Amino acid sequence: MRKALFLDRDGTLIIDKHYLKNPQEVEVFPGVSDFLKKALACDYLLFLFTNQSGISRGLHTLEDTNACNQRMLELLQLPEPGFQEIKVAIEGPEEEEGYRKPSPKFIWEMIEKYNLDPKASWIIGDKLSDLEAGIRAGIRSAWVASGKPRDEELDGYIEKHGISTFFHLREFKLL
Repeated sequence: MRKALFLDRDGTLIIDKHYLKNPQEVEVFPGVSDFLKKALACDYLLFLFTNQSGISRGLHTLEDTNACNQRMLELLQLPEPGFQEIKVAIEGPEEEEGYRKPSPKFIWEMIEKYNLDPKASWIIGDKLSDLEAGIRAGIRSAWVASGKPRDEELDGYIEKHGISTFFHLREFKLL
């Protein structure tokens, strides 16, 4: 069985620009590229898992999101294959079906497709929905402070589930 990192995009890998649609505005957090290269060298498979409700809200298009993802990949300069798969969840928060986090659907599909070990796999993100997706999927969850600020609900969830917290992704200790 293999191990994996499921990574949120905005607020985790890149600075959250709130409904980002212009690829020229993509800014990778310092140290992220080195961290991801180290993860690949430690035999982690990488998966990008991003909620992009701006698409369903008509604020930007899937093509805009794909262009921003492509720009992020160019800036990261990861060795092939880089990310195994990228899931852009286009659903809005009111939609109950689909891939939008906290749904674990994408994680479950990747566990089966790539024969991943849930006990050796993580989701890392800056929002409660990221953490919930990981817990629901039966993998570990880690919260990074580089994106959204903590609040009471998030604090309670982190404490209840014993979730690891980091100031930046680069502080996450790979096993």
